[in-house]
Amino acid sequence: MASYDFSNDVLLEIFSRADLKTMKKCRVLSKECKDLTYESTFIRPHSQRTSTMVGYLLQCMKIFVYGWRDRFTSNFVSIANSGLEPKLTRNVLNFLPEQAQIVAAVNEGLVLCSPRIYGENWFYICKPSTQQWEFIPAPNRRFYRSKISMLVLRLNPLRFIIVGLSDTDCSDDTHSVSVSESDSESDLDSEYSDEEVNDRVVSNEKLWHCEIFDSKSWEWKQSDDLKLTYDDFFKNEQGVSACGGIHWLISNREQDKDIVLSFDGNKEEWTMASLPNSLRRKEYCEQIALVSCEGNLGLVKVSFKTRAQMVDVWVLNYEHIWIRKHAMNLNKECYLTRFHSFYSADTLVMKDMWSVYFYNFKTQKFVRVTAGNQNIDAAYFIQTDFELIQLKPEYI
Repeated sequence: MASYDFSNDVLLEIFSRADLKTMKKCRVLSKECKDLTYESTFIRPHSQRTSTMVGYLLQCMKIFVYGWRDRFTSNFVSIANSGLEPKLTRNVLNFLPEQAQIVAAVNEGLVLCSPRIYGENWFYICKPSTQQWEFIPAPNRRFYRSKISMLVLRLNPLRFIIVGLSDTDCSDDTHSVSVSESDSESDLDSEYSDEEVNDRVVSNEKLWHCEIFDSKSWEWKQSDDLKLTYDDFFKNEQGVSACGGIHWLISNREQDKDIVLSFDGNKEEWTMASLPNSLRRKEYCEQIALVSCEGNLGLVKVSFKTRAQMVDVWVLNYEHIWIRKHAMNLNKECYLTRFHSFYSADTLVMKDMWSVYFYNFKTQKFVRVTAGNQNIDAAYFIQTDFELIQLKPEYI
């Protein structure tokens, strides 16, 4: 069979006309094909030719004349999409039965929301581009979930999981314990003795209660407790979805070091990984963040020196080795912003209270998008199509 060596221009013309699902499959053809589909020069024509929605879903807080009010709105911003219907750019979640707050989102365009009703503990899962939604029942009401993240395991048919972590020190019953699946249901009400609680405190062991919602069964289940120490704290509220797992950056106060905590969505196992050696030495006024970088787990270090930001980007390869991918200086326009994520392989997204900034470090072009008279509480990257999806299995 004859082989053909296509130029990047030819591949761009071909791939940019493929629907989103086909385009993602093309990434496994070669490294060149994968790299091309993450470039900003590809994302714009692809979104325009295939009606793909790509950008950031912003959760904002409205400001009124007489001050703040606890009212969230959700707006969509993009530098690739133009001419979208108003319902897809302003108050994006208005199709839900009541006002809701975004709890988690994934790149595939699924958004997890909770109602703004005091005392309620249930969720909505939705796809804003098609305005579909389903009700997700409340998990165990005894626990206050301070960390909630979502991961898509499969797109066709759709299967996703929601991972909820609860600080056992803040639960309604501080003596409640997690059990493995092999334990009986009656054991859920077991309690630690005072001696066991004291031993935990003395040993500096801190437990996080873990619950998992699986869309395949449409039920919550209790998983094994996550064991950390009282010196460990989460540096990112939202877990980063990449490589079949959810990842958090954990900092240890006593040892003054950071580690990556990962949850494998298929195996339902927790693992920890060290940072690159050069990032273990902390410097004054720096930001370290986990990101999704071209489908892999990435790590960004931003150092603030003499009114300039120096950025180092590392990627964890398939051999679980950190590889340094970029080292750059950002221009002075980025000085008062904080790094948020990667929009594309060559474009960083920065954020402050009022605006989102797209900075292409190859062309050094800088685009600012404001949220109007609103404070940006959180931003979520999505890249999705307008095809209807089966959120809930038919057999449920």
